[in-house]
Amino acid sequence: MSQVLVLLQGCLDNLVVSIVLLIPPAIVFALLALALKGRAAVAAARRAADEVRINFWLHLIDNIFMVPFLGLLIGLLDAALADAGLTGFQQQLWQNFGTYPTLLLCLFLGDFEGYWRHRLEHTRLLWPSHAVHHSDREMTWLTLDRFHPINRITTTILDSAFLSLMGFPAWAVVANTLVRHYYGYVIHADLPWTYGPLGRLVVSPAMHHWHHARDIRYAGTNFATLFSVFDAAFGTYRGGICDVPVGLDDEMGTGVRGQLAYPLRTWWSWWRRRPAAPPATTSTPTPATIAEP
Repeated sequence: MSQVLVLLQGCLDNLVVSIVLLIPPAIVFALLALALKGRAAVAAARRAADEVRINFWLHLIDNIFMVPFLGLLIGLLDAALADAGLTGFQQQLWQNFGTYPTLLLCLFLGDFEGYWRHRLEHTRLLWPSHAVHHSDREMTWLTLDRFHPINRITTTILDSAFLSLMGFPAWAVVANTLVRHYYGYVIHADLPWTYGPLGRLVVSPAMHHWHHARDIRYAGTNFATLFSVFDAAFGTYRGGICDVPVGLDDEMGTGVRGQLAYPLRTWWSWWRRRPAAPPATTSTPTPATIAEP
């Protein structure tokens, strides 16, 4: 009974923390919206209310249930890589680099890996879980928190494995996580900022909105989170103000339950439509029936 109470207390604590952590960015982005749009900001907030509500509930689910699980998963992954002797040499390397170069390289290399991981999420197998993130049709800063638990698991495994293999110190990994998270709020916010020439170096909100475009021609661009140089280098860069609808045309279902069920329904429908296995044969294949390698 005491263990159940401890578990419930932990969930309650996570709930309170998850709500408190939203207050500072909510204030900042509300003030920015009023400063940039005036009264139009109120109308935009009303249009986005239903989508924001979904984002908020997914944020709570993530912080109450997924964050503790992902913390355990990262610990097990780090321990496994350390036991395999895959991180020791790199750790010595970063100790000689100094604080600021280590932090900058952690952000830069972490975004390099994140760019390719993000492109992987846009492939057929992983897309159904990542589609939840793209389903918001009224993008706000809280769109960042619209993630399916399965997408969170795959993202955490790939990102954490890469940073662990690189041997970055724990403080740099934590700093990388915080920068990517809070800057993620910025690039998802409804802000018309392109950063001008700097947009070729750093991802801007306008640039990332193209990535959330409903038109697949534009959604296949701008995969980076921090450094747009990766999109420029690998041919996926698109600049300028995003002037097309965002979100998806897919039927995601109703509310939070629909979002959580969508990838499971999609994968199940694929499984049901898989080609039937050819009938078994007892005859011995001849050279004419054997496919060439």
